[in-house]
Parts: sequence; C-alpha cells; structure tokens
Amino acid sequence: MDTMQAVMLALLQGFTEFLPISSSAHLVLMPRLLGWEDQGLAFDVAVHVGTLIAVVVYFRHELTKMLRDWLQSLTGGEQTQEARLAWLVLLGTLPVAVTGFLLHTLVEGALRAPLVIATTTIVFGVLLGWADHRGRRVRDETTLRVSDVLIIGIAQAVALVPGTSRSGITMTAGMMLGLTRTAAARFSFLLSIPVIALAGGYEAVTLAELAEPVAWGMLLLGTGIAAISALLCIHLFLRLIEYTGMLPFVVYRLALGAFLFWMFL
Repeated sequence: MDTMQAVMLALLQGFTEFLPISSSAHLVLMPRLLGWEDQGLAFDVAVHVGTLIAVVVYFRHELTKMLRDWLQSLTGGEQTQEARLAWLVLLGTLPVAVTGFLLHTLVEGALRAPLVIATTTIVFGVLLGWADHRGRRVRDETTLRVSDVLIIGIAQAVALVPGTSRSGITMTAGMMLGLTRTAAARFSFLLSIPVIALAGGYEAVTLAELAEPVAWGMLLLGTGIAAISALLCIHLFLRLIEYTGMLPFVVYRLALGAFLFWMFL
C-alpha cells in the first residue's frame, strides 16, 4: 500500500464512519473498484482507532460526566441523567456484541459480496428516508427508555451486514422512536464508542496473533487522517442535519446501490 492509497482510505473511513452511508461498504468497494490490493488488517485497526479518537474528543465533556456518574452509581450514588445515559449506551451495545461474536465468520465472508452491499445500501437508504419523513422528531436522547434502546441496539446488530450503515440504521431507529435528527445522531455517535472499541480490539488481537511486520509510519498516518476527518465530519453533520435532513444521504445511497448493481450484475 502506498501513501496515496493510505491517505484516501483514511479519509474515506473518517468521513463515512459517522454518516448514514456505510463506511464498511466503502472500504470494501474502493479497493475493488480501483484495483488496489487489500489494505490489510493493521491499517483497518489504525483507521478505526482514528475514528474512535475523534468521537471521544468531540464528546469529551459529556463522556467525562457520564463516566464519573456511572462509576458513582455502581457504589450507590445518585442515578443522574448522565449515569442513566451511560447505562443505556452499554445496554445498546449488547446485541451487536453478541451477534458479532456468533456470526463473525459469516459477516467477514459471504456478506461482503458486492451485490449484498448494493441491496442493503438501497433497502436501508429507503428506510432512512421513510423514518426521516414520518418521524415525529419531538424527543431528545435523555428521554430514551430501556425498550427504546433495545430496539436501537438490535438495529445496530443488523448493521454488521456491510452496506447497512451502523450510524444510518441507529439513526433510523431513533427517528422512528420519535427522536429529533440531532438526538438520534448524538445517541448513535455515543453508541459507536464501545462498538468501535470492541471491533478495533478484536482486530488488534487477531493482528497480534498473525505476527506480521508493522509499518508504523503508514499506520500513524492513517490514524491521524482518519481522526481529523472524522472529527470534522461529526462537527459539520451535527450542525447541519436539522436543516438538510436525511434526503441527501438517501439519494446518495440509492445512486450508489444502482451503480453497484450496474457494475457487478
């Protein structure tokens, strides 16, 4: 992998991880479309670390309060709004953690086929548009109930199928439950933290077992570019989403899905 390929893949990961358009689909497809060799597991770990750094930095103040109050709640302290939100994030992570453990081989194998990605890109793009159009958009993330979070968590588990988009389907579920676009996006981003950490940790363990030589310079480049681009993406998305709605992303998904069918059928 050369420097230009590393830069493009890191930018791609950074800008697509938190948009409702599926970063995994783009990372699977770009090398195929451009005839590149697979970037390798080490680089995948690096760019995931970059996006994790970005979301932690962006929500650092909220996360500090959530962690502090959650720890206090473990020792009988007051169940504050921040502690409750931390518990809900953990609860929402359970379905994808269990599903990922049980179906990892399937997800990393047959489900990465281009036509599967094309289908999920279109189907879940239409569902995103429907939720955006029909959602009541009257709640924020602090009003979520346990039942709501279980629905969002199950939706997140479905996003293990490439092309679905983890952020896209969790925002879709959130808007269906009456969250505003911003609230659905914020909870989706908070929910991404343990998921990205789990996925990156699993990949890192796998990488350690392979004992491959590590190109640290390329990995640090990928991590840095992914972190900066993801941070910019989160900032702009949360500022603009109430004004733009989900339509631009729906249109993009439909066009991408149609292009993939044209390319691979």
